[in-house]
Amino acid sequence: MTPTDELGTLLRPAGGGLYLVSTGREAQLALQRRLYGASSEDDVDARFRAALARIPEAKGFVLGIPSDVGAGFRRGANLGPQAIRTRLLEDEPAWPSRAEELGIVDIGDVFVVPQLLHDDMLSEAQKDATRKALYPGVPEAARARLPVSPLSIAERALDLVFQLNPHIAPFVLGGDHSNAWPVVSALSRARKDRWSIVQPDAHTDLLEHRLGVTYCFATWSFHANELLGRDGRLVQVGTRASRHDRGHWEGGLGVRQLWAEECNRDPDKAITTVLEHLASRDVASVYFSNDIDGTDARWADATGTPEEGGLEPSFVIGLIRALGARFQLLGGDIMEVAPPLRDKPDSTERTVGLAVRYLRETIAAAMKVTPPAEPMP
Repeated sequence: MTPTDELGTLLRPAGGGLYLVSTGREAQLALQRRLYGASSEDDVDARFRAALARIPEAKGFVLGIPSDVGAGFRRGANLGPQAIRTRLLEDEPAWPSRAEELGIVDIGDVFVVPQLLHDDMLSEAQKDATRKALYPGVPEAARARLPVSPLSIAERALDLVFQLNPHIAPFVLGGDHSNAWPVVSALSRARKDRWSIVQPDAHTDLLEHRLGVTYCFATWSFHANELLGRDGRLVQVGTRASRHDRGHWEGGLGVRQLWAEECNRDPDKAITTVLEHLASRDVASVYFSNDIDGTDARWADATGTPEEGGLEPSFVIGLIRALGARFQLLGGDIMEVAPPLRDKPDSTERTVGLAVRYLRETIAAAMKVTPPAEPMP
């Protein structure tokens, strides 16, 4: 298979990563028809494959990974990508045309088997059984090489995208924060410049493993930091929920942290500190991995682990804009948006709306275009 053919095998049209048979299926199809300007499922599929063919010339791409298999005890982030895309179309009905003008293609979704996380955790028998279910039309020899778990499918798909276009910017919709791992893993092979990760997050996600699991929402940053060499190029902002103090993480793992209290006390100084620190590390580009729970819970509580005392949306938006102005923003994600977790009547609408604002700001900063003409939250 060519890289494009393999992508067409691994992925599904945008909004199609959730396995739905009856409940929710009509809403899924309606979203796909709107995203693709299509009138039928066959038309959706044809336009999805046409989008894949545009990857070599594109400047950026959107990928949904609707998996919350790597989350904690409160789930629901698997519905994040569909909710974000739906709200994006509500806020900006002309988004498909706007994306085309920017050179951004939506390459669809990773198809998620909701009981699986990473292929390294599966027996050969299970992988074989799932391959037969996911790829029935693929010859056996080729099928035997295909991944089956969301993190593994995402990593392979991203490797293929970067093979087709090493400089394309990824914009990834999660899913729990484990879904950032395949992005940074693939970037580590594709990027030859010195790049960094800036991570708004209430939590450190710096465990080496959690209950014996290597890649999940609580461990991905540890492994990302290992890829970067523990040299200060992982910068975490908004930290406030940790069993250990800042010195433990900075001294032991070489990360740079700005805790939420510091950012809220003097936002401008905190942003300047991030910029100056990255410059001191000779960073050329930045991946922005945005956990929605980095933002204070009164703004974003439809998430698995909302935390009070967090970042203001104006700070996060200011940080995105500053990073895009000073460095090359090579892409970003928005993770942990869990629409079903409605602690208040407006939790879902408020949280998803903010996630869309963050996504649009990240795209604008990476594409070096004027950000959305909206007041600061």
